Amino acid sequence: MTETIEVLYDEATLSKRNEELATSIATAGYKKLLVVAVLKGSFIFAADLLRALYRAGVPLEVEFMSLSSYGTGTKSSGTVKVVRDIEVIVKGRDVLLIDDILESGRTLAFARNLLLERGANRADVAVLLDKPGKRVAEINADYVGFECPDKFVVGYGMDKAHSYREVPFVGYLP
Repeated sequence: MTETIEVLYDEATLSKRNEELATSIATAGYKKLLVVAVLKGSFIFAADLLRALYRAGVPLEVEFMSLSSYGTGTKSSGTVKVVRDIEVIVKGRDVLLIDDILESGRTLAFARNLLLERGANRADVAVLLDKPGKRVAEINADYVGFECPDKFVVGYGMDKAHSYREVPFVGYLP
C-alpha cells in the first residue's frame, strides 16, 4: 500500500483506553455475561478489550456475530443482514456487544434488538469509536473509547474495501 495513513489514536492510547473501559465494565454488575463481538471490524478491539476484562477480573463467555451493511463500499447500504449468527442461547443472560464504530447505528440497533428479542436480560454496547453526528437509528453506546471525527477511519480492525485491518493504530486516509 502506498497511501499514507494519518494517525488518530496510536497503540499506547488505544491500550490505555481499553484498560479504562474494562474497569468501567467490571463495575457494571453483569451476571452471566456473554460478550458478542461484531465481526469483522471489531476483532482487534474486541481481543484487546477481552484481555483487559480478564485482567479486571470479569468472568465472561465470548461469541461472534457477523453483520453486514457495507459490502465493499465506504457508506452503509442501510440494510443489515446476519452473515454469521451466535451459537448460544442468550435468554436470561446479560450481553455486551462489542463493535468498532457506532456511526449510523443501524447495525448495532439491529443486533441489540435481536438479542433482546431472544430474551437477553440486557444488551449493552461497547464501541471503540462513536460518530454521533452520523446517527440515524435510536441507539447510544454504553461504553465509548473515543468520539471520532467525521473521517473514514481505518486500522485496528477497520478496513477500506478489505484493506488496512492489520494497521496497529486508528487512522484515516487523507
